[in-house]
Amino acid sequence: MTFDKKALGFGYGEHAPFASNPWMTRGRLFPEATSATRSDFQRDRDRIVHTTAFRRLKHKTQVFIAADGDHYRTRLTHTIEVAQIARALARALKLDEDLAEGVALVHDFGHTPFGHTGEDALHEMLKPYGGFDHNAQSLRIVTKLERRYAEFDGLNLTWESLEGLVKHNGPLLAADGEGTRGPVPQPILDYCALHDLELASFASLEAQVAAIADDIAYNTHDIDDGLRAGYLTFEMLEDVPFLARLMREVHDRYPGLESSRFTHEIMRRQITAMVEDVIGVAQQRIAEIRPQSVADVRQAGTVMATFSEEMGETDKQIKRLLMTRIYRHPEVMRVRENAASIVCDLYRAFMNDPQLMREHYWIDQIAGMAEPARARHVGDYLAGMTDTFAISVHKRLFDHTPDLR
Repeated sequence: MTFDKKALGFGYGEHAPFASNPWMTRGRLFPEATSATRSDFQRDRDRIVHTTAFRRLKHKTQVFIAADGDHYRTRLTHTIEVAQIARALARALKLDEDLAEGVALVHDFGHTPFGHTGEDALHEMLKPYGGFDHNAQSLRIVTKLERRYAEFDGLNLTWESLEGLVKHNGPLLAADGEGTRGPVPQPILDYCALHDLELASFASLEAQVAAIADDIAYNTHDIDDGLRAGYLTFEMLEDVPFLARLMREVHDRYPGLESSRFTHEIMRRQITAMVEDVIGVAQQRIAEIRPQSVADVRQAGTVMATFSEEMGETDKQIKRLLMTRIYRHPEVMRVRENAASIVCDLYRAFMNDPQLMREHYWIDQIAGMAEPARARHVGDYLAGMTDTFAISVHKRLFDHTPDLR
């Protein structure tokens, strides 16, 4: 996909008319005075970085558990990579970089320990009470569970940041009111009853670039981690024509390059190609739709920051490669099964005896709650655990803790 270099917005303060205006937000649930030195989106970004939830990402799994080595991605390093790509896309398209970065930094707050394995296990445990959704959990964290400020629970983020968190992957409701990806999680509906996030519309372009940045980041770094772990080989990458072309390009330019540098040269080219493809598609759709405001973006009826058809096919091929060679690798599946059993064991133990959650700030009230409310609090507590903390608590409560190495 080609793109117009002259149209790129590399200067600070050069916002396009369809960008989110950092000085004219739709407000916060609890009104606050504006800052003399920072825009509201800057304040949102800063609040996100200073949370307990952000620090916890350091010890939460991305694909490989922490015991596999210090050089693999965690949720924190993944989040930082997503934020970097989102900011680059936002600057190129003359969007508000702080809003794009904030949405990227908060997008994984709701993930459980042990990656998607922990989320799947907790969803099964909570099915009788509405299940578990990491995006809805992120919203609970920033609107309810973080307890830092004297005047409100949560972070009291702007409407735009919350909209981006909830809708960065697209509308949650269709025109007929049905969920676009199944029923809308109850925590999202509950919040929207207080502060309507307009679930049937698309999100801002800042949220859209954060979403596609997530795909670009993990498509790239999961290959890097897979090669490092030995689950992938360069020969396996040949199955994806796009990657095969990049490898030939690097080999021809740097014959005999050591494998670690060879990998990095492939990865940096992959990120560049995907970023430039998204910029080209976004520029083309902006030219076709001609949005004159962020409201026009929300009502465009289509995502504007996405891959071209060709790069979209490459994206699917890479995901198939990762699913076959890494996510469903027998050793990874063994670790996933053991990790799931830890989550399920802890859930049952906490439901039977809430006093075991001795660090939970509502510990004195949980025992008297009805079962659905108690289950949701157990889910909050479990979702907030890091991998290392979940393992240590399991070792304290049970005679045998499954091996995650």
